[in-house]
Amino acid sequence: MGGAKRTKFHLILIKPTHYDDDGYPITWLRSHIPSNTLAALYGLGEDCRARQVLGPDVDIEIRPIDETNTRVRPARMMAEIERQGGKALICLVGVQTNQFPHAVDLARQFIKGGYPVAIGGFHVSGCLSMLPVTPPEIQEAMDMGISIFAGEAEEGRLDEVLRDSWNGTLKPLYNYMDDLPSLEGAPVPRLPVEALARNEGGMTSFDLGRGCPFQCSFCTIINVQGRKSRFRTADDLEAIVRENYKQGNTSFFITDDNMARNKHWEDFFDRLIELKENEGIQLSLIIQVDTQCHRIPNFIHKARWAGVYRVFIGLENVNPDNLLAAKKRQNKITEYRKMLQAWHVSGASTWAGYILGFPGDTRESILRDMEIIKKELPLDILELFMLTPLPGSEDHQTLWKQGVWMDPDLNKYDVHHRCVHHPKMSDAEFEQVYREAWASYYTPEHIETVTRRHG
Repeated sequence: MGGAKRTKFHLILIKPTHYDDDGYPITWLRSHIPSNTLAALYGLGEDCRARQVLGPDVDIEIRPIDETNTRVRPARMMAEIERQGGKALICLVGVQTNQFPHAVDLARQFIKGGYPVAIGGFHVSGCLSMLPVTPPEIQEAMDMGISIFAGEAEEGRLDEVLRDSWNGTLKPLYNYMDDLPSLEGAPVPRLPVEALARNEGGMTSFDLGRGCPFQCSFCTIINVQGRKSRFRTADDLEAIVRENYKQGNTSFFITDDNMARNKHWEDFFDRLIELKENEGIQLSLIIQVDTQCHRIPNFIHKARWAGVYRVFIGLENVNPDNLLAAKKRQNKITEYRKMLQAWHVSGASTWAGYILGFPGDTRESILRDMEIIKKELPLDILELFMLTPLPGSEDHQTLWKQGVWMDPDLNKYDVHHRCVHHPKMSDAEFEQVYREAWASYYTPEHIETVTRRHG
């Protein structure tokens, strides 16, 4: 007797981009920062396939797409699925607020073609975590037939979604915000080589911890991933490195919001050092840290030994009053210089985020602070953001409860567009000083100064 007829299930994972100011989706020839969500879900999808969660006669085919470097053509994709046969689920993953309108526009085309669609990410998770009602844009998506997934997909949550899709019984809402999963022993996050081809340097990403104990009012992480930190283990890390190393991946962005507060940081670095010294597995790593990391004995030394060549620092601001207003009490301006010098001496480059638009800011104070940074802080790359009430943050929740105007155009919530009125600056003045601050830091003279620091 012949074997049972096999059927295909196409799991399409799309990390959507967002629209530019003229309404065009932004797609680059090469992208720099890889999507951790895409890697995590691909790994979870592989695990579902290995465990045959749809049965032994169903072949799960997984296609990850990062729209920041790859065009998404729904009509072509649907035609390809039709040619190959089987069923499909389109997942729009890791969707941030500014990407939500475009994600829904993509979803609309797939829904029209008769394919089930699910949307997850920080926008839907943050809104359902912090607001007492479902925002209209999310309700409209659900009314359209799109399934909303809030929370994280480990511990069998993706299994449930795949089975429901296979059976034609997708729920309008999967809400796991009150049940955050453990990361210990979770499937290895990875992306296939072909999906990394358009990432600069073939870089990929993974996380070693989620959640943050701090209370920064502008932050969404604490309300989406929780204030109780959850961690992978050193064995998990080794499995991630080995799995990726087999396909030639040696460059990683570790997406933990603050690696220095991961209680297993030393175990992680020690394991990476062992792999480097004993097996020649040498990695290039970017990590994120706080401004107090240099005070942790051996942290910088072991980070460099393990392969860290660049650190992203949540500098946020140099004005003590602004830091206090943002509940960023852990940032101490007096420590900034010591911390940056420690990384500079180690040979790593520094990359910091800096927020403009706190209530006490004025044009004069912002430009003055730019000069202080240039003269006092040995910083390399500075990225400037507008203070934005991102859905999922305490700031957004507070303004929503007070009925304060926030720009209804979600495309603007990319931290580079003004979304609220500033109490001391006009809209035009705030937008102008944002541009001036960039020009103030990146003068030819200061670029030369930064370059000379690195010999």
